[in-house]
Amino acid sequence: MRVSTVQFYQQSSLQMTNKTSDVNEQSIHISSGKRVMTAKDDAVQYGTLAGFNESLSNIEKYQRNITMAENHTSLQEVAFADVESLLDQLKQDMILANNGRMSNEDLQAIANQMRNSLDQVLDLANTQDEQGEYIFSGYQTEQQPFSQQVDGSVSYNGDGGVNELQISRNITLATNQPGDEVFLDIKNTIGDFSADYTSKSSSVAVESANIIDRGTYNTSALPHDYTFSFDAVTNGLTVTGSAGVVFPIPPAVPAPHTAGDTISFDGIDVTLSGNPLPGDSFTIKEEENISIFSTINDAISWAEKGVVSTGEKQHQVDYNSILDQLDSVMTHISSQRADSGIRLQVLESQKNRHLDTELNITTGKSNIEDLDFAKAIAEFEQSKVALQASQQTFTQIQGLSLFNYI
Repeated sequence: MRVSTVQFYQQSSLQMTNKTSDVNEQSIHISSGKRVMTAKDDAVQYGTLAGFNESLSNIEKYQRNITMAENHTSLQEVAFADVESLLDQLKQDMILANNGRMSNEDLQAIANQMRNSLDQVLDLANTQDEQGEYIFSGYQTEQQPFSQQVDGSVSYNGDGGVNELQISRNITLATNQPGDEVFLDIKNTIGDFSADYTSKSSSVAVESANIIDRGTYNTSALPHDYTFSFDAVTNGLTVTGSAGVVFPIPPAVPAPHTAGDTISFDGIDVTLSGNPLPGDSFTIKEEENISIFSTINDAISWAEKGVVSTGEKQHQVDYNSILDQLDSVMTHISSQRADSGIRLQVLESQKNRHLDTELNITTGKSNIEDLDFAKAIAEFEQSKVALQASQQTFTQIQGLSLFNYI
């Protein structure tokens, strides 16, 4: 076969280019430590690696979300723990204040201490995270959730929004508890109503008051305030609504109240405890939930009354009512803290699950793409030798001429 000089140069150049390319490619694989870098290396395994990389990327995203959720939830759990401590101290203060040996000055000092506890609870309710966002404001994280009014009451400025983060493919977890749910919507210990005893001086008190027939209750006149009056002569009980409607309490003629009896009217069941005095009266109004702040304010007001010389029985009824509500508040905050603890457990469990999955994926990925260095270096040396031989052969042949043999 005749081989022209042009063909010889083209073939030699192509051969050396291919061998140089092989050497360069093998050098890249050795320097990276990867066997599969592009689809050309292994199309099937490259597709598998793409799936592994996507899974690892998702796990990284979920782990970031878990870290954020842990930070927020831990901050809430710490706040609840501090509130629990303050409430426990408040309860001890109330019990101490009910000691009959306290003087007016002692009771005022206790009231001042309670007011300081109120300020601390309010400060905890306005807790901010490391970015300056309020953790109990719902979606309104830049808005201070609670503010105290001139009369001592506390208003909520946030909303009921619950922020969520995705911590796995099929799991999203709340990262906050809205302030109204935590600090305002606390179960009323007597049911659906609160009582005002300012017009009585006996030991009678509302043990429970609940709406049992919504149909009847919702069609009655507003507001749903009711006055319980005990006749000054017969001591019989009469219940009067806010619109002046007198509700018949069996028997038809008002009869003396017996402690523990259930009084039914207007779709409501009310149970009273204690013994009323003739002429006593009190009112109840609908209030299903009572806030932590109003409970503490009631405790402060009770202590600030000082030593009571008249109406001792009524003073004790108020004490029992406040103490019961304080117990309800403590139970509620403990429940909120438990909820935070459960979420922290879920986050820890999911984080560990991601770590296990990440290890398995990384191991599988390594088995596919990692380079066998011994084999790769041997092939690299062979390619270098082939390239050098090709170069030397070209150098020797391209210098040959017929004139060398004449």
